Amino acid sequence: MKTFIALILGTTLVYAFKTTVPQKPHFTSTPTSDLPHVKHKAFQVGEKLRYRVTYGFMDAGEATLELKSTTKKGDGRELIHAVGIGKTLGGFNTFYRVFDKYETFFDKSGVFPWFFKRRVDEGGYKISQDYSFKQADNKVVTDKGKTFKIPSGTQDMISAFYYARTLDLSNIKKGKTFEFKVFMDDEVFNLKIRYLGTENISVRKGTFKCFKFGPVMQKGRYFKKEEDVNFWITADDNRIPVLVKANIPVGSVKLQLVEWNGLRNPLSSKVK
Repeated sequence: MKTFIALILGTTLVYAFKTTVPQKPHFTSTPTSDLPHVKHKAFQVGEKLRYRVTYGFMDAGEATLELKSTTKKGDGRELIHAVGIGKTLGGFNTFYRVFDKYETFFDKSGVFPWFFKRRVDEGGYKISQDYSFKQADNKVVTDKGKTFKIPSGTQDMISAFYYARTLDLSNIKKGKTFEFKVFMDDEVFNLKIRYLGTENISVRKGTFKCFKFGPVMQKGRYFKKEEDVNFWITADDNRIPVLVKANIPVGSVKLQLVEWNGLRNPLSSKVK
C-alpha cells in the first residue's frame, strides 16, 4: 500500500528508484550565495494538477498537486508552497480509507526544499514528519530532534517532483540518465532515471506527445524490472507527468492526468 500512496502523490520516482543503501555524505557548509540556482520555465504559482489513480479497471483514488504563494522565507530567500493531497475514492474507502497530505516550501530560485511536512493516514496507519532543511549548513533537522548531513540542494518527496521537471532535456538522446539526491525517512538516497524515447500517449483527456522515462534499476528495489515502472511527461515546456504505470505483485496501478489549471506555458504537446 505504501507504493500505491506514493503513486497517488506523484512521488513514484522516490519510492521506485531510491537505492537500498543510503548515502552518507560529508560536506562543509555552503554559503547561501553559492546554493544551487535553477533556470527554468516549467511551472509557476497557481498551477494545479489533478490525477486519477486506477487499480486494474477501477478508480481507486485521486491526487492533486498545487503551487501556492507564501510569505514564509528560507534563510531570507523567497519560497513557493507546494501541497500534495492523495485520497481513496468510492468503494476503496469502505475497506481501506486513505487521506495523505504532503507539503513543501521550496526555494523559488533553486527549486530545493527548506521545510517539509508529511501527514499520512492509511487505514488507521499514521505517519507525521516535519523536516527543516538547513541548506547552507548541509543538514536537515527532523521534528524528532535528529540532525542529518545532506548535500546542498537535496530534495524532499514533493520538491523532487518539481525539480525533475526542470531537468535539461534539450538535445536529449535515448539512454541518457539523470541523478539527484532525495532525503526521506531519515536517509539520503540517490534517484536515477533513464530517458527511453518519445511516444504519443492517450489518456482520458486526450493524446499527448511525451518523453518516456524509467528507472535505472539497482539491487534491492521494490520493482525488479525496468518495464515494471514507466512514466511519461509532456514534450513541451511544462513537463507535466501525463501517465505513470506500475506493475505491483497484486496487479497494476496507473496514474493519469485528468485536469490542469494555471500552467505557465501552452500545452502544446496535446495532439488531440
